[in-house]
Amino acid sequence: MSKEFIWPINVYYEDTDAGNVVYHANYLKFFERARSEWLKYLEIDQAALLAEDIAFAVAKSDVDYLYPARFNDELEVVSEIKDVRGASLTFVQKLFHKGERQKILCQATINVVCLKLKAFKPCRMPAAIREEFQRVS
Repeated sequence: MSKEFIWPINVYYEDTDAGNVVYHANYLKFFERARSEWLKYLEIDQAALLAEDIAFAVAKSDVDYLYPARFNDELEVVSEIKDVRGASLTFVQKLFHKGERQKILCQATINVVCLKLKAFKPCRMPAAIREEFQRVS
């Protein structure tokens, strides 16, 4: 299995500002969608986790905006897992124009923590999920 996950993004008018450039906060939405789709691909059911009072939350993000994406661009988010720990994950995500990996538009390092949702306190990831993340990292 590949160590990276690629998710296509089409830039809609609603994603852009008055200059038809993607608004800075929307890059984080693109990265979030890619991580969520990767979980679905790995058959990790977020609804089932929520029913067990477990959720993943972003604890830290470090984002570099390098080049603008624009209205109607076809993009790809490339996601990799950099680190898997007992209660957290670190993702590295990069955004490119579709099929053009030589020019990174935006890149981020995202730290995600596993939480007991009601208490909003970190907890160990379920072993099967941690093992799945280790398998693809």
